[in-house]
Amino acid sequence: MNDWTLDYLHFDPTQEGLREALCTLGNGYFATRAAAEETEAGEIHYPGTYLAGGYNRLTTEIAGRVIENEDLVNLPNWLCLTFRPDGGDWFNLMAVDLLDYRQTLDLEAGVLKRQLFFRDHQGRETRLLTRRLVHMAHPHIGAIEWRLLPENWSGRVLVRSALDGRVINAGVERYRQLASTHLVPLSTDVPCDDTVRLQVETCHSRMYIAQAARTRLRVNGQTWENKRQTSQEPGYIAHELALDLAPGDEAVIEKVVAMHASRDRAIAEPGLAACQSVSRAGAFDDLLSSHQHFWKHLWQRCDVKLDGGGRAQMILRLHIFHLLQTVSPHIVDLDAGVPARGLHGEAYRGHIFWDELFIFPFLNYRIPEITRALLRYRYRRLEEARHLARKAGYQGAMYPWQSGSDGREESQQVHLNPKSGRWVPDDSSLQRHVNAAIAYNIWRYHEVTEDCEFLSYFGAEMLFEIARFWRSAATWNPQRKRYDIRGVMGPDEFHDRYPDAQTPGLDNNTYTNVMAAWVLARAAHVYDLIGERRRGELSDILGLENEEISEWITLSQNLYVPFHADGIPSQFEGYEALQEFDWAGYRERYGDIHRLDRLLEAEGDSVNRYKASKQADVLMLFYLFSAEELSDIFSQLGYAFPPELIQSTISYYQQRTSHGSTLSRVVTAWVLARSDRRQAWDLFQQVLESDIGDSQGGTTQEGIHLGAMAGSVDLIQRGHTGLEVRDGMLRLNPCLPEALPGLHMRLRFRGHWLELDVNHDRLTLVAPEGWGEPKRIMFCNETYPFSESQPLELHYSPEAHCWQTNKD
Repeated sequence: MNDWTLDYLHFDPTQEGLREALCTLGNGYFATRAAAEETEAGEIHYPGTYLAGGYNRLTTEIAGRVIENEDLVNLPNWLCLTFRPDGGDWFNLMAVDLLDYRQTLDLEAGVLKRQLFFRDHQGRETRLLTRRLVHMAHPHIGAIEWRLLPENWSGRVLVRSALDGRVINAGVERYRQLASTHLVPLSTDVPCDDTVRLQVETCHSRMYIAQAARTRLRVNGQTWENKRQTSQEPGYIAHELALDLAPGDEAVIEKVVAMHASRDRAIAEPGLAACQSVSRAGAFDDLLSSHQHFWKHLWQRCDVKLDGGGRAQMILRLHIFHLLQTVSPHIVDLDAGVPARGLHGEAYRGHIFWDELFIFPFLNYRIPEITRALLRYRYRRLEEARHLARKAGYQGAMYPWQSGSDGREESQQVHLNPKSGRWVPDDSSLQRHVNAAIAYNIWRYHEVTEDCEFLSYFGAEMLFEIARFWRSAATWNPQRKRYDIRGVMGPDEFHDRYPDAQTPGLDNNTYTNVMAAWVLARAAHVYDLIGERRRGELSDILGLENEEISEWITLSQNLYVPFHADGIPSQFEGYEALQEFDWAGYRERYGDIHRLDRLLEAEGDSVNRYKASKQADVLMLFYLFSAEELSDIFSQLGYAFPPELIQSTISYYQQRTSHGSTLSRVVTAWVLARSDRRQAWDLFQQVLESDIGDSQGGTTQEGIHLGAMAGSVDLIQRGHTGLEVRDGMLRLNPCLPEALPGLHMRLRFRGHWLELDVNHDRLTLVAPEGWGEPKRIMFCNETYPFSESQPLELHYSPEAHCWQTNKD
């Protein structure tokens, strides 16, 4: 293993599902899991191909009700490629004696490789070298190359290359009681000698998908041109090719596949487009060259280099790799969101949550065009968010907790507890704080990019409608002379109601109320910022007047925030009255208590009775805002929030959190980065290992945790550098943990690239050519000028206990 490869040096059937997710290849348009080409879906392997925005809806009658779910559809398996010697069986790793094995995910090149040496039951020894890519430059193309080398045998070999549309969605065990057949076969044919084509359609959304596969053979460098046999059945088509091999021969099999869907732009129809794309695609080596070239440019923008390299560096690059495969530059031209589990599996049904909150900061500073496109996904669904708000009795826009194709609420009404086998109510749609996350993302994107056009025409309208929602969700409480927000769930997710309450919802969740106050104040600020002409247009479109803006400001200053008797912000009103939980006893009893809610439900108890959280809730505020910003917000609300309260709040909730979500450790590592760098680094290591080590106990094989992956990179990018934008100025306040000697990265700030190098005693910031007039940066609360001809270089002086410029 080096800093650029994820290597597996032995075959382990029990780990194949995990490896298939971690070695998924994608390009933002589609992604394919790393199931071996010769395998079919079963207990060990799960081939899966997923299209950005490729959803379909099915209904199932279960638990006494009809459940409707929209899923990211598992599309036809294009990988199918296998062989068998004359008189032998089709190749199957489980049925041979494996003499040597290596699987490598090359992160730098975006290529999955295998090196196999095996002996079959007849004693035939064979080497097989495979390479696979999903083309990053040509988003509709995938390609496979096999090199087959007989070591001690001669004879005829039959090669089979197929497209299989008989697949279903079966990648998540707890969903298997629900309807899962999304595809309807349409046609199979052979449009030209070396190509087969398959066409299917989703049964509800009527999305039409076509795949065309071109298979070519070379033996010892010579093109093989013998006749092919074709086998077909509904939803399946294959070419079979026979050739003769002897020891020392090398057969090279190339399979190039093109996939198009009816959602694509600039095509006549998918079947024709797939044939055109595959016929125009070059040979594997040509495709590999252009693919690597595109990845080279992506890494120049996006790599984050850690001094010392090693495993942490490799995993960090793995996380960047999967982020770019899910939301590559190709998504700029698509109407798609960013699924919480990537395009890597079927967990969460491929839905879009609030994980953008953890993903956008990395993109904002490197490829903000992607952030803009993903925010446009939300804007296009603004009307549906308005409908959701009206349906629930509110004004403005209420974005769903889970979103899919059209922006309706996709959260499940019931979910299966695998510990008890019972279907229990799911009230997660009460997480109204997704509205605040979208507003936050809009503003942070604008801060980094100064994209005034987006803010004025798309961002402002979303912000104003979200502000209207919070205004309508708040009710005046005459006893405390403040506004309440009732009947919600916070980020914690364990608590959805009060103990023994018949109706779901909690009152005055601190995170929700503080975020609502911030959104209302920010919306009022943006109203002033966008200019008189745009204000007039929005007044006509939305009926927005100055009086309503004044109400937002008043509400932003008078929302209620509950506090414990000792001054710690309470997670929600009434939290302090809940019982303390026996953490030590349950850990001794069960070991893994990440999903404490499931354990307690299986016992006939409820986590609602205890001070126990799945993930960070109040602490999310310290993740999203600097201490200065948070102090300003509490001051705006009329509450004192002294600096010493930060650490006591962190300590209080850290002791009462199970970290049942991979995002929780991201947040906790962030908030500890200044006060306990050693523990923050330990938590960062846990975040790095959460997917590659499958710390959630089998969930990674259902799809990576993209928010946690992006969050781990952001811990380096912003958390340890103190990077933020305040009042239009870039700020840095580095605080590297001892275990991190230094880091190097490129940043794009308001259209200009910067080179940043940081270690424990030196910071260098270099502006590129074209930067123009000297700009100023704030570093440790001091401002410094820098430009392309005047790099900023700072050194830490132990004697002076401060940072000094190279001119001091």
